[in-house]
Amino acid sequence: MQLSDYATLLADALTRNETIVLACTCSIRYSGRAESHLGRGDRVIVIKSDKAILVHQPTGNAPINYMKPDTSHTAVMDGSKLLLRSKNLPLKEFLDITIERVHFYNSHKLEDGQTIVVAGTEEDMSNMLYDNPEMIEEGFKPVSREEQTKYGFIDVFGTDKEGTLTIVECKRYCADLSAVTQLRRYVEKMMVSKGITKVRGILAAPKITENARKMLEDWGFEFKSVKPPKYLEEFDKKQSTLDGF
Repeated sequence: MQLSDYATLLADALTRNETIVLACTCSIRYSGRAESHLGRGDRVIVIKSDKAILVHQPTGNAPINYMKPDTSHTAVMDGSKLLLRSKNLPLKEFLDITIERVHFYNSHKLEDGQTIVVAGTEEDMSNMLYDNPEMIEEGFKPVSREEQTKYGFIDVFGTDKEGTLTIVECKRYCADLSAVTQLRRYVEKMMVSKGITKVRGILAAPKITENARKMLEDWGFEFKSVKPPKYLEEFDKKQSTLDGF
């Protein structure tokens, strides 16, 4: 196919609000949030049905150029090259992509009315521990979630079987040194605000680094191995299978 044929395909697909994906050899000029020029190279261009455009290089996950939805696009021939011009006048952004060769092209009307549901967050963990306090220890009685302090929100706040105030800080991944220092800030703030000298600190996470565990013990805090609800169940299943090799 000639570049002029791709210009026609692009124009038709844009009119139908189709999602467009093409790989090409091109150079790029952008004006808007900054001024930039990207010399000749191979890129993947995606134009979505809402008219957002993203330009990716062969490596990396972030686009090298992008423009937000409601951007207008035109595809015209400029001598022997195909010029894809994108502009968003309200945002004062302009993107010119000069295409020398198209490696592949596809466009299709795509539909997706779903919204992502995220499970296993730290909020999910704190809710789980609040509703199942025995996961921390027998006799633990939570009294609040998201208790606000000067330094942020305490995930779970309660008392142990001895009546000692206890702070539980949740981390959905491996707890590190920053998690321990965060817990310490909460404990110290609580001691000052309540005018007491003893507050227990518990760090709840699937696992903890060795340095963090040492710091935790040095400061007199504790670690409880707790996984977020439905924490990477499929991943765990696959890993258990791979462990057999």
